[in-house]
Amino acid sequence: MSLKRDEDEYHGNGLHRPMEAHSSLSTIGHINYIRMFVSDRLQFPDEADEHLFGYKDLQEVQTIGQGSFAHVREMIHISTGRRMAVKRVRILGTGHDDTSENRSMKQLHKEVEAIRSASNCPQIVRFYGLTFHEGDGLVCMELMDISLHQLYKISHELAKEPFCETTLGAVAVATIRALQHLKVKHQIIHRDVKPSNILLSLNGLVKLCDFGICGYLEDSVNKTRYNKS
Repeated sequence: MSLKRDEDEYHGNGLHRPMEAHSSLSTIGHINYIRMFVSDRLQFPDEADEHLFGYKDLQEVQTIGQGSFAHVREMIHISTGRRMAVKRVRILGTGHDDTSENRSMKQLHKEVEAIRSASNCPQIVRFYGLTFHEGDGLVCMELMDISLHQLYKISHELAKEPFCETTLGAVAVATIRALQHLKVKHQIIHRDVKPSNILLSLNGLVKLCDFGICGYLEDSVNKTRYNKS
């Protein structure tokens, strides 16, 4: 569904137009900020229009990976046929403000803002959109073909062959460029660089993913100073 649809259809889907950009995060809270400014809008890099969407507009294909608080699935946006990696993030707790739920929403907000702001970097997976289902956040991103961890297992455990220097060099350069872009352009520290978070495509692209525990350089400096005092 394109955002060019009329106002009645927009509100008929239970969505609300975002507030003015000057709205204060401290006033409206993380969950309301996400719902008003970020969620239920899907945009692909080669399309000018956004699409209104929800869980009902997605079709599951297969599970890609799973962790303690999130799992990633390959899904299809039904109306466009576009395939995506969808990270389902569990929102903990049922209370307000200082509860685990609010902390989960704050972390989701930080993750989404980080990947969204850095999506223009060729070495970072692209952010497409966010929606909610049964209280969980669904982060929609660019789908890659394999992780470095999976490639390692295939190469070393099945083929019994080491990585060639060309592959290692390409992975190292792409990862460093991604980390440099995050630090220099956005003051973001990834904090979870590992083989399962480095993705590759069949045409040779290497991209960094998963900003679930990322932090900002200013926060890191402040925490370091506090710990030393």
